[in-house]
Amino acid sequence: MRLLLVEDSEKLRRSVSDGLRKHGYAIDTAPDGEEGLHLAKTGEYDVIVLDVMLPKLDGIGMLTRLRNAENTTHVLLLTARDAVQDRVAGLRAGADDYLIKPFAFEELLARVEALARRSYNVKRQCVRIGPLEINTSSKTVNRDGTMLILPPREYALLEYLALRQGQVVSRSEIESHIYDSAAELMSNVVDSAICALRRKIDAAEGPSLIQTRRGLGYVLSSS
Repeated sequence: MRLLLVEDSEKLRRSVSDGLRKHGYAIDTAPDGEEGLHLAKTGEYDVIVLDVMLPKLDGIGMLTRLRNAENTTHVLLLTARDAVQDRVAGLRAGADDYLIKPFAFEELLARVEALARRSYNVKRQCVRIGPLEINTSSKTVNRDGTMLILPPREYALLEYLALRQGQVVSRSEIESHIYDSAAELMSNVVDSAICALRRKIDAAEGPSLIQTRRGLGYVLSSS
């Protein structure tokens, strides 16, 4: 999943982005509303985490411009203001959720997970595909009751395919949603990751759960 974090505090921006990366998210960051708006309009994100008090363009102004441009990315607002009218203003501007500073990272993570699932019309934290059960909260994978150990990047790939199960997912979509920087993107990185994932989730015999559609991409399906 790719997230955009717009936060003017360098310390908070670094700590939150580092924490989210450790949980397998690809993160872009911006220190002000103008840069955040540019990234949001030119990139593709599953969730935007947006501070309200920002230089150059505040969070409400950025959010309003995004919604006026018909950008429907789910937005989690961060603010030190806890008055009811402040929360109402953010929600009416188009925010999907609201978190008051200071906050526990675990709560921010849970809210991001919920919004990311909502982006793919998935309400439960457990996603089933045939013998696989993927828990998007604990970031764990079980096959027929046996826990599978996946590195963060392989888990992120599986989760993304699972949230779009039955759909063809292109190589470029995988690159933009899963990988955090161009430095990670060698020419065969997606193909290599798919092969590694197949070895761990597929049965010894029978067809792979991840089907290749030549020239189009990949589909995760139990059929």
